[in-house]
Amino acid sequence: MLFDRILTRLITRGTLTVRYPDGHIREYRGTAGPGPAAGLDLRDKRAVRRLSTNPGLAFGEEYMRGGLAPLNCTLFELTDLMVLNMMEGAGHPAEKLMEWVRWGRRRFDQLNPAGRSRRNVAHHYDLNGRLYALFLDRDRQYSCAWFPTGEETLEEAQLLKKRHIASKLKLDRPDLEVLDIGCGWGGMALHLAREHGARVTGITLSTEQLETARARAAEAGLSDRVRFELMDYRDWKHPVDRIVSVGMFEHVGIDHYRTFFRTVKGALKEDGVALIHAIGRADGPGSTNAWITKYIFPGGYSPALSEVLPAVERSGLWATDIEVLRLHYAHTIAHWRRRFAANRDAIQSLYDERFCRMFEFYLVGSELAFRRMGHMNWQIQLTRSMETLPLTRDYMVDAERGMAAEARHDARGPLATG
Repeated sequence: MLFDRILTRLITRGTLTVRYPDGHIREYRGTAGPGPAAGLDLRDKRAVRRLSTNPGLAFGEEYMRGGLAPLNCTLFELTDLMVLNMMEGAGHPAEKLMEWVRWGRRRFDQLNPAGRSRRNVAHHYDLNGRLYALFLDRDRQYSCAWFPTGEETLEEAQLLKKRHIASKLKLDRPDLEVLDIGCGWGGMALHLAREHGARVTGITLSTEQLETARARAAEAGLSDRVRFELMDYRDWKHPVDRIVSVGMFEHVGIDHYRTFFRTVKGALKEDGVALIHAIGRADGPGSTNAWITKYIFPGGYSPALSEVLPAVERSGLWATDIEVLRLHYAHTIAHWRRRFAANRDAIQSLYDERFCRMFEFYLVGSELAFRRMGHMNWQIQLTRSMETLPLTRDYMVDAERGMAAEARHDARGPLATG
């Protein structure tokens, strides 16, 4: 059997126990070193056939369909074992071929003119708003949190993320005008207005996020300082003091990096500062997994810094600070997975079992991308002039510590700003 030969070659670490559709059980033991143990229940021949020919797409689809299931283990444990062996061993021969296909198509797949960008955003972000409230933090931060110790709660870590980013924006005077590109549900914009006296415009392509963000601004009494617009970043023309963009750059597309950074430069005043926060990959340029592209983020891609920095250089901007966040997103998604599991029945009532399986697989795969597959987050601080900022990073650290000290002395408590 083809699949049996593939697994014999693939499993070099750990142990995989497989129950085939006819009830036969086969154990595959790696000889290259110790590793985790997991089980795979293949429930019909279709699942076996598809896993043999296109595993990058089929594994998630067959889990959604019910053609395969974890055997005496969790989905995370099964996927972890498979990812470990795909990354460290010989790999699946069909997946190597599909990677070449995806590489050849990636400029087409990431072509994101305004109309296509709006459709891609709607695919994921215009879902029922209650879904995100059931697994994100209270502020609905749908991006990497900041875990200085790894022991923080999700709410604490997301608040610390906002402070960490604010420290890099150097918000050193009130009424600075800030543009938030890809503002989500408005949490960052509201934080900058409330805690730093900024005047913020958040732009998004999601109608669901726009509605929620506007309602939150009104509820917080900040509509005079924060406004939200349904707008593509390429349409912004007004110069501002600061630009922040968190978790949006992954949707820009490699064909549009030069346009993005030219737009940022054109939107910054001469003494302006921008901070871009995005998912990246440490192992160089690649392509997006076929399942993620089809079901979660069409047109999305997490770039290597080697793909981003040339566009920054050509724009004429200064990259004044670059920070790589390694396991912070893995910690973040682990929190999301636990919350999703705890609220699974409520989420299933919004959609159905297939949707729940899709989202479970997405969260598991995403966490493992940061634990096993070389993904990380990067933050790039940008200016038009090399003289805009102090000569050292001390001002960032001082600002962040000052925010923490102020919160400790605030009778509202450290989480009241979230």
